[in-house]
Amino acid sequence: MTHYQRVGDVPRKRHTMHRDGDGNRLAEELMGEEGFSAASSLLYHRHSPSAITAISPASITRSPLHPNEPLTPWHLRAPQLPPGGDLVTARHVLAATSTLTLCWVSAERTSPLYRDATGDELVYVQTGTGRLETSFGPLEVGPGDYLLVPAATTHRWVVEDGGVLEALVLEAAGHVGVPERYLTSTGQLREGAPFCERDLRVPAEPLLVEATDVEVLVRSRAGWSWHTHAHHPFDVVGWDGCLYPYAFNIADFEPITGRIHQPPPAHQVFAGTGFVICNFVPRKVDYHPLAVPVPYYHSNVDSDEVMFYCGGDYEARKGSGIGPGSISLHPGGHSHGPQPGAVERSLGAESFDELAVMVDTFRPLELGEGGAACEDPAYPWSWSGRGPTR
Repeated sequence: MTHYQRVGDVPRKRHTMHRDGDGNRLAEELMGEEGFSAASSLLYHRHSPSAITAISPASITRSPLHPNEPLTPWHLRAPQLPPGGDLVTARHVLAATSTLTLCWVSAERTSPLYRDATGDELVYVQTGTGRLETSFGPLEVGPGDYLLVPAATTHRWVVEDGGVLEALVLEAAGHVGVPERYLTSTGQLREGAPFCERDLRVPAEPLLVEATDVEVLVRSRAGWSWHTHAHHPFDVVGWDGCLYPYAFNIADFEPITGRIHQPPPAHQVFAGTGFVICNFVPRKVDYHPLAVPVPYYHSNVDSDEVMFYCGGDYEARKGSGIGPGSISLHPGGHSHGPQPGAVERSLGAESFDELAVMVDTFRPLELGEGGAACEDPAYPWSWSGRGPTR
C-alpha cells in the first residue's frame, strides 16, 4: 500500500541519529519490498531487532496436497472442521497453488508471536472479535474485516478467553495489494474505485512491551523455526512509510452495478501474484427490462474459482446445498453457473442480499487435508439433480 503514514516518535530526517527522551539511541530498521525498490517503512526500535539468543526447529508440518484429478467441482463445509488452537498453528489447509494457500481456522486462543517471511497474509474474519498485535501497533478486528499483514511483520492474533475467531486465511508467496487500475500514477486511489483511503484502518499508536528472551515462530521458504529474541519485538516507538498492516471491512466496499450483469472484475478488491480477490456484497442488481440478475454460465479458462459464502442469501446457488460458511471450488475446464430454477426466480429482482469473497487463482488448485475433510460429495451433481456420489 502506497498511502504514507506516520505513527509515534519519528525523527525529522531519515537515517540520522535518533534518541528517546532518556538519551538512549534507537535502532532504525528499514523494512522494504522488492529489494528496497518498492514500498517501505522505517521503524525505530528501543533494542536491536537482530539480537537473538537461540534458534531451534519448529515441529510444524502440513499434509501433502493432491491434484484435483479427476477434474471435479467442490463444495467445502469449512465450519464443520474441528475448532481449537490458535490462528497461526491451527490452520486447516483447504487448497493451494504454488503462490497461494487457502486455510480455514476457528481459533480459541491467542497465537504465538509469528513472522511469515514467505509473503503477505490476508485474513478475512468471518465471526468473532479479537486484536491483531504487530510491531507497527495494534488493530481491533471483527466480522467482515480483511487484515493485510505484510511479509516478515512480527505479529500475533489475540483471542479473548472464551471467544472464537473464525477466519479464512490466504497465505501468499509474494505481495498482496490494490489493483493497479484503481490507482493514479502517484498511487492514490482513483475516483470511481470501490473504496478509498478513508476506508482503511491502520495502527494509530505504537505497542510497547518490555520482556526478554521472547520466542517468535518464523516461517521461511526453507521451513519453520523458533527464534528467541533478546528483547520483545514490540519495542517500536515510532514508524513511518508506505508499508504496514491495515484493516478493511467488506461493508465499506461500494459495489459497481449496471443495466446488465457486470463481470467479476467489477467486484475486485485485491490482487496478488497468481490470484485476484473479489467481493460480492448486498447491492442493486441489473435494471435493463430484459436483464437476468443472476450470473450467466461461465467458464474462466485461465483460472480456478473459489467462493466463500460469508452471509446473506446467494440467489444463484439455491438448491445446491451451499449456505453461509460454504466454500465452492469451480476449476478451470468446468463450466458453472446458476442452479436449476435460479434464473427464473431472479427475474424482476431489484437487489440481492448476498455476501461472498471470491478468489481466482491463475494456477490449478490442489486439495489439502482440510478440504478433503469437509467436502460435500453430492455437489458435482447439483446442476443435473442426478448422478453418482464419490
